[in-house]
Amino acid sequence: MTYRTSMQIVADVLTVTEQTGQEGIKTTSLLTKANLSHSRLEKFVKNLTGAGLMNKIEFDGRHTFVITEKGILFLEEYQKFNNFANSFGLEL
Repeated sequence: MTYRTSMQIVADVLTVTEQTGQEGIKTTSLLTKANLSHSRLEKFVKNLTGAGLMNKIEFDGRHTFVITEKGILFLEEYQKFNNFANSFGLEL
């Protein structure tokens, strides 16, 4: 079994959020698609929203998450660096 690093989890959360577009993704779907527990997701969402990489929209007691332009840029740069590291046989 391989464990993901925090950066891999951040990339997974942002990727899943980006795939939903501007409609956003609900908490339950994000939990399932990013394969995280609720408590772990809350920790990452707090960090990502605090850094301006995603927005949390609250409506009727439900939360929807949308990636920001800054989040898209971060994800692109992360993927470039990950590909670069992999070209040298390194795993991030």
